[in-house]
Amino acid sequence: MSDRRHYRMVDVGAKAVTRRRAVATGRIQMNSDTFAMVRDGTLPKGDPLRLAEVAGVLAAKRTADLIPLCHPLGLDHVAVAFRPDDRLPGVHVFCQASTSARTGVEMEALAGVNAALLTIWDLAKQVQADLAIDGVRLLLKEGGKSGLYVHPDGLPELPPDFEPPVH
Repeated sequence: MSDRRHYRMVDVGAKAVTRRRAVATGRIQMNSDTFAMVRDGTLPKGDPLRLAEVAGVLAAKRTADLIPLCHPLGLDHVAVAFRPDDRLPGVHVFCQASTSARTGVEMEALAGVNAALLTIWDLAKQVQADLAIDGVRLLLKEGGKSGLYVHPDGLPELPPDFEPPVH
């Protein structure tokens, strides 16, 4: 039986430094009254989307502090964007992270999405307790030996300021 307490960070020292980018998404669903307050920035605690953007960027930057075996990365860019959706009702959250490094930035993009979603939850929970977060996933990653990965379900329309995938 193997020792399950043995963990190790992957040695990426021999890998080439390449431009890496990842985009992740997730969504938070709520009732229509809460959605109107989220969309309009009128929740009692304040504007959740503005604060969630900051939280998402901060989480992406601090991912290695949160995920034990994740390599610390100097990020070149992080962007968090929102797409309110009347049909859910709720908000789709996107996070794009990029760097020039020996390892990918998927965890940073996913951490950014999750922190943004949790921040929206935190500000909205006062008016609705039964919020739902779902659909968190990696949409794409590029760079490194494996090149381009696109989620098997394809890409939704990305926010306008996000880079399109390089094929």
